[in-house]
Amino acid sequence: MTGSNLKILVVDDSNTIRRSAEIFLKAGKYEVMLAEDGFDALAKVSDCHPDLIFCDIMMPRLDGYQTCAIIKRNAKFADVPIVMLSSKDGVFDKARGRMAGAQDYLTKPFTKDQLLNAVTQFGVAAQGDVA
Repeated sequence: MTGSNLKILVVDDSNTIRRSAEIFLKAGKYEVMLAEDGFDALAKVSDCHPDLIFCDIMMPRLDGYQTCAIIKRNAKFADVPIVMLSSKDGVFDKARGRMAGAQDYLTKPFTKDQLLNAVTQFGVAAQGDVA
């Protein structure tokens, strides 16, 4: 599957992480949007309707758990897969992400393959009736 029409939002307060994810995803031919915090992410979700969201947990103002929960509470975006990003890989952090509505969890720093595998896993589902 080519990603040419799959829109992916990357939310992270680290410019380095955002740029790395953007480079990896654009190499996979995906359309990439970037947000630097939860509030920025909420505006972009509403404006751009992404097919998949990668969201950092530790961010100022509105953390990733809160951002994820707000997105999932909106019926229009409840089915958009969200993959949490964090430097923590504890069981508690992963469980809390799932409770907020996240489908998966990637530990930073992630590799290009890990990121693209997550897109393949959730991006196909986000496309709906792709058989």
